[in-house]
Amino acid sequence: MAIDTGKIFVPARRTARLCVVASALVAAPPAFSSTQGTLGATSTGSVSITASVANRAQITGLTDISFSAVDPATAATSAQSDCVWSNTATKGYSITATGSGTSGAFTLANGSLTVPYSVQWAASTGQTSGSALTAGTALGGLTTTAANPTCSTGAATTSSLIVSISAPNLQGMEAGVSYTGTLTLLVTPQ
Repeated sequence: MAIDTGKIFVPARRTARLCVVASALVAAPPAFSSTQGTLGATSTGSVSITASVANRAQITGLTDISFSAVDPATAATSAQSDCVWSNTATKGYSITATGSGTSGAFTLANGSLTVPYSVQWAASTGQTSGSALTAGTALGGLTTTAANPTCSTGAATTSSLIVSISAPNLQGMEAGVSYTGTLTLLVTPQ
């Protein structure tokens, strides 16, 4: 049995398949918007070009921190300004800090001797305090003013890293012994 679909006669068992194919063709956007040239003394064609980039972020301007022969009677703090860049529409990012201690703890060590430190982050430059970071936990909702990944134009720095060792923790350190560790900062575009 055939079904009359206007000008096309299709056997009944193929009707469902034809409807699916036809609806897919109607819903699909055109694959190309290029135009082809015609044969002649000259011929002109055109192609459509589109481009997009993936979300990216970069942190630069970091410097090593050294607490050398500090007085254990008062806390030791080091604040530095750095550059964070994000290419999202909001210039948003999150930051996650991880120390080199057990389970990513913020600790400095010399053999079995360890001393904890604290980390703060501010999304503006020149700060001596900010939001306290927890090892391995992202601090989100931050934005940057960086014009490019290395702040080579516009603002030279955009944010602040603050690292501190409290007086009680300094007093627990052995004199003349160097304690070392690594702080890793992970910036993720948002």
